[in-house]
Amino acid sequence: MFNLANIFFQFKQFTIHQEQAALKVSTDSCLFGAWIANEVRVMRYEVRNVLDIGAGTGLLMLMLAQQCEAVIDGIEMDEPSCKDAQGNIQESPWNKRLNLLLGDAREYVFTKKYDLIISNPPFYESDLKSGSKNRNVAMHDDGLKLDELLKIVDENLTADGLFAVLLPYHRSDKFIADAEQMHLHLLKRVDVRQTVNHSFFRSLLMLNRKKSEAEKHLMAIKDEANEYTDAFVELLKSYYLYL
Repeated sequence: MFNLANIFFQFKQFTIHQEQAALKVSTDSCLFGAWIANEVRVMRYEVRNVLDIGAGTGLLMLMLAQQCEAVIDGIEMDEPSCKDAQGNIQESPWNKRLNLLLGDAREYVFTKKYDLIISNPPFYESDLKSGSKNRNVAMHDDGLKLDELLKIVDENLTADGLFAVLLPYHRSDKFIADAEQMHLHLLKRVDVRQTVNHSFFRSLLMLNRKKSEAEKHLMAIKDEANEYTDAFVELLKSYYLYL
């Protein structure tokens, strides 16, 4: 697993500049973005309006824009990250249908409902924190908490909409249970490990308002030879330069 601390990261159809961003491009965020885009395509789900809560560098917005024609709004509370994201969006081929807001999703009044809401929220509720305030807000629950995220989703998702979220594996079961209390039900789950020899460390979750038997899958990013697995390559080949 790696976190790309370069000042920019080049994808096949867009570039992510991340000089000021609290969190840089990471393998799991790329996997999440590719998975969302693939699910929308495979399900043939009509997505007209998308909201990215905690847009960061704009990575998820751009990955999804590459694969569908939806209007995508993003909201980010960290101003330096928002500046990077705004530049990334403006330089992309899809800037006419991508809109970025600087603000707190807990306070912002959205003017429409969304067919799809996506989020890579704060991860580490009680883990060791860094010395950087904006990184703490991005990675911990100093900013948006998961119960607050669920409330925002419930208020802004259409009746037949989808909600996709990336979480640490060890927090996923409780999140799913909390979502159930708000009548947001698990539709799909992919538990991810760094290699076939590691324990699971991330969960990709998709929820909706209709209760059904959830699909559950397991995935590794790398195989025994430390090469990307076929499943990872299949998802990321439209994005990564060297796949």
